[in-house]
Amino acid sequence: MTPPATPNLLTTTIDTAAPRREAGPAVLGREFETRPLGLAARCFDIAMILVISPLVVLVGGLIAVIIFVDSPGPVFYRCVRVGAGGRRFEMLKFRKMTRHATGGMLTTADDDRFTPIGRFLAVTKLDEMPQLWNVLKGEMRLVGPRPEVESFVARYPEPYREILTVVPGITGPAAVRYANEARLFVDREDLTAFYCDELLPQKIEIDLEYIRTRSLARDIALLLATATTPFVRIAHRLAQARSEGKRPYKLVAWAVLAMAVTVTFALSVASPV
Repeated sequence: MTPPATPNLLTTTIDTAAPRREAGPAVLGREFETRPLGLAARCFDIAMILVISPLVVLVGGLIAVIIFVDSPGPVFYRCVRVGAGGRRFEMLKFRKMTRHATGGMLTTADDDRFTPIGRFLAVTKLDEMPQLWNVLKGEMRLVGPRPEVESFVARYPEPYREILTVVPGITGPAAVRYANEARLFVDREDLTAFYCDELLPQKIEIDLEYIRTRSLARDIALLLATATTPFVRIAHRLAQARSEGKRPYKLVAWAVLAMAVTVTFALSVASPV
């Protein structure tokens, strides 16, 4: 898929107001339509969050403390994304880079800007956990097309007119397919060009197929696949490190700590006392 010659075609249709200051419906003249989020879908998202909320509070709180101790500064990172109807919103993440990091928004697997805990968060994708707040606010869903930045959306106006009819998600088929995306950036001279010209068109095709054939069973399957992602990625990184003759002590330590917290939580919930 080749981007159009004039990549700014959407600049008049995407909301340019400050993020989260748009409380009403889509502004006049917006070319995007939206599919109403059904009550059942909304209840499903909220119910799932309530079920996992104790674990989220425990693990999220631990991560927040480690981030602050490891690299004093803001715990959260706010990035502007384009959501349903072309509305911009602030998507939350745990901060995984040094406080004053500069450079492009795309990161490689061994990005020098990562903090020690940030590298672990990048491998496990646990930096996405704060987006549960975006789900509660109705800006995102648990499962859906991943939201992109405005400049990337502007490169492909036609497919995004359909993609932006639905609420974006924390995870989705493209996110699961490219869970190891950062490894693809290694040795690429122009990360943005590679992402926009090669990876993004593939993600767009996956997202279009998903929203046209969406089902509850498929969403549950994607949630289960996402839940196993941290363990799969840790195992992959450990195997890769061993093949390269490295000793990833830090990654092992973070993995053991994460597993210990999870097991402790499970035992405390199962205990009759």
